[in-house]
Amino acid sequence: MFFVPTAARSENEMKYVKADEGRIIQMGIPKENIVWLDINNVSAAGNLDRFDAIYVCGGNTFFLMQKLKETGLDKKIIDLVNQGRVYVGASAGSVIAGPDISIASPFDENDIGLKDMSGLGLTDKVTHPHYKDEEKGIFEEFKNKLPYPLVPLTDSQALEEIYGNSVVIE
Repeated sequence: MFFVPTAARSENEMKYVKADEGRIIQMGIPKENIVWLDINNVSAAGNLDRFDAIYVCGGNTFFLMQKLKETGLDKKIIDLVNQGRVYVGASAGSVIAGPDISIASPFDENDIGLKDMSGLGLTDKVTHPHYKDEEKGIFEEFKNKLPYPLVPLTDSQALEEIYGNSVVIE
């Protein structure tokens, strides 16, 4: 599995990345099978085709998308998923899987000035991670603004999509 911690830019955000890695290990994936990908040195990870799964962590959605596009890793991830690899996204990693990332704007600062709000398009759905009832107004605003289905996900839910069929799991 290659593990992309790119969106975590601060020590505070890195604690979530390390927690994600811990959960992966608890699920039975050996630590030595998790290769952290340095977005500034993608070639150091070697041939990414050798991995069965891609795990993209949370952090700043706009920074993450910019870095993936700058390095071409966005296209590589899309190719790998189209070849049958598993994509797992947490928080920002789940937002970028969809066709549009603008849903992150009320929660993440676009301090890098990203203009292109297109995501990876691995699904036709836009996820709203960390959803809380008090965010219903924000959710409805984006639901009316975006031409894609929106899926609110609490911290105890995930969206599973296989060949276009999706289900929210608890």
